[in-house]
Amino acid sequence: MSRSRIRRREFLKTMAAAAVVAAPLRGTASPAGVLSPAGSSPVASRNGAVPLGGRRSPLSPPLSPSFAYDAKGLPTVTLGKTGLAVPRIGIGLGSRFCAVTDEDTAQAILHAALDHGFYYWDTAYNYTNKTIVSEERLGRALETRRKEVFLATKFEERTYDGVMRQLERSLKRLRTDHLDLYQVHLVASMADLDTLGLPGGALDALRKIKEQKIARFIGFTGHVDAAAMAEATRRHDFDTMLIALNHYEERRGDFEGGAIPAAASRKMGIMIIKSIRPRETVAGLAAADLIRYALTLPLVHSAVVGTDSVDVVRKNAALLRDFRPLTPEEMTRLSIKLEPFFAGNALPWMRPGYRDGEGC
Repeated sequence: MSRSRIRRREFLKTMAAAAVVAAPLRGTASPAGVLSPAGSSPVASRNGAVPLGGRRSPLSPPLSPSFAYDAKGLPTVTLGKTGLAVPRIGIGLGSRFCAVTDEDTAQAILHAALDHGFYYWDTAYNYTNKTIVSEERLGRALETRRKEVFLATKFEERTYDGVMRQLERSLKRLRTDHLDLYQVHLVASMADLDTLGLPGGALDALRKIKEQKIARFIGFTGHVDAAAMAEATRRHDFDTMLIALNHYEERRGDFEGGAIPAAASRKMGIMIIKSIRPRETVAGLAAADLIRYALTLPLVHSAVVGTDSVDVVRKNAALLRDFRPLTPEEMTRLSIKLEPFFAGNALPWMRPGYRDGEGC
């Protein structure tokens, strides 16, 4: 066994032990009334796994630490089979957030988000902009407010050891011992899905991470191949799907009519990304209308919206407090306005070969 794998095993044991110390309360109810369930699983390496139901290890943490989510009166929705209530808007901490160069401003955005009730935070291992690293920024805020945040991040790797390496680094950056949601970043094709599911591959690592309670829930993201995303929901027991609307020239298949219903049939939590991007190329589109469009789509639970200012936080809080779905007529009119956007590739992230997170 390689020395690096031994080090990672010891790291995961340390994380599990820390979770026990940090979370002595089990079965603690959140303000939303969702129970933080008790449970345990021995920490083990891939080759030394102890099955669920086996003898408890002294390192076994509860399924999740106690948490204190507070939506501050914002409307929430149950995120599919996670059973967890989340605000209908999540805080996207990718390219827009990484474009904020002043660190004090970035921290102000994060704290304002929590103070306004936005406790679902979405980041990824590769969300960076030169020296700015999204996960590291979050870690500074999480150091004092971890229990208030539903924390979601993503990995890029497609091998067992690669995923474990990225997990270790993400946890260190985020200054935490556990994640609320760990996701495969960008299921790009059927071939990619096959690679993810190889024995000893990335999904074996992801299942182990959930079994060891380092992540409460697991999911995947995508924006290219609707058939591959639908197939991912059928092949594997994911909890959530984070999906872009049909905003890419190289997109294949029907996202709204194919991938989303497939995830819903498995009772998965379904979240939309890039809902406001059309306003960058189509005149006359308001961000609020685009968010309402995303949240009016059938089967969608929430929209993760890129956030680059405290003003955006305030405006989105006001939008949710006064939220009303679009009428069918309004949905049709907005769809017509969006047609030039769906047909274009004017922005780098709409062109073939773009990978989310690059050049954040």
